[in-house]
Amino acid sequence: MRRHVKGNVSWVGYIDWELEKFHGDDYSIMNGSSQNAYLIEEGKTVLVDTIWTPHRFDFVENLKKEIDLKKIDAIIANHGECDHSGSLTALMSEIPNVPIYCTANAVKSIEGQYGKRGWNFHIVKTGDTLEIGNGKKLIFVEMRMLHWPDSMATYMTGDNILFSNDAFGQHYAVEELFNDKADQCLLWKEAMKYFANILNPFAPLLTKKLEEISALNLPIDIIATSHGAIWRDDPLQIVKKYAEWANAYQEDQITVAYDTMWEGTAKIAHEIAQEISRQSPSTVVKVFNVSKADKNEVMTEVFKSKAIALGSPTVGNSILSSVAGWLEFARQLKFRKKKAAAFGCYGWSGESVKILQEKLKEAGFSVIDENIRVLWTPSDDDLGRVPALVGSLLE
Repeated sequence: MRRHVKGNVSWVGYIDWELEKFHGDDYSIMNGSSQNAYLIEEGKTVLVDTIWTPHRFDFVENLKKEIDLKKIDAIIANHGECDHSGSLTALMSEIPNVPIYCTANAVKSIEGQYGKRGWNFHIVKTGDTLEIGNGKKLIFVEMRMLHWPDSMATYMTGDNILFSNDAFGQHYAVEELFNDKADQCLLWKEAMKYFANILNPFAPLLTKKLEEISALNLPIDIIATSHGAIWRDDPLQIVKKYAEWANAYQEDQITVAYDTMWEGTAKIAHEIAQEISRQSPSTVVKVFNVSKADKNEVMTEVFKSKAIALGSPTVGNSILSSVAGWLEFARQLKFRKKKAAAFGCYGWSGESVKILQEKLKEAGFSVIDENIRVLWTPSDDDLGRVPALVGSLLE
């Protein structure tokens, strides 16, 4: 079912209420999602992106109900990832000669995923345009590494719509389609989670790209994302948030993350959390057992934090595998300008705290010297070292 966006532009995507995981199992979906595709019907008829591979046949059949496929003059592939390009195989079997406008890297990713099928690719770069009639045109803007090398955005003049692809989106199902109709708490929660877990590694590039888009002086009335709500009410509010989030974002918050074997490390974690509140009542404290909590939700809280404390007992002369995997994900996300402290219990060799400190440094955290390293279970004397650690984190 098509839905009106603005002028002669319609949404023709898919609301995915049942989706629970994304990027394999690497991203958790708590409130559904959507794959947004758009149909422009001006002098030329243009399809902007498609939807995910599992829904490709439904997509084509639904599109047939709205328009004769042979009337499509061009397809815009803003990004080759299969949640955007996944219906191309089914669609192009119906209209094999229609030109596909995309970046050079998108040709590589599309052909790499679906094979070389002889499709009619038209390679574009920033500033290239496509006239679509009625005095309107599409302007292409490369968005390299936001979040793939093949990514781009497409701007439509006249209606002032930025088809932003993965930038500014959320994995969030919004049946009402637009940001002003969405639950505002969920919208912003999912927008931040999306940024923290997908786009934060590319924050320096994003800052430059936002400056580049601003320099184009293009009026933007709507930001039509590829996932989640379409921004029509004050659309630049999400652009401003991205600029803020990309600048080593932090709030007055500290996250305590840990895993434990026989509860000694958990006891230290809880004491650290309580001490933070004692020393700084205004500071928000979050505590997570990383083996039980959703990692994307935890990383969103780390993104918001000015500091973290991370704990693991020693096992096999190292740290728990749950904490090791969590640290690797943190390293990938490239957080900046955040402090960190390490803690943990041991029974024999006791390497965990040193390993945590080393891996936290590798992940980009500023690691403080103070730590809590406890033989067997923490005593009152051991916990008496917590205030100094917390004091350093709060400085």
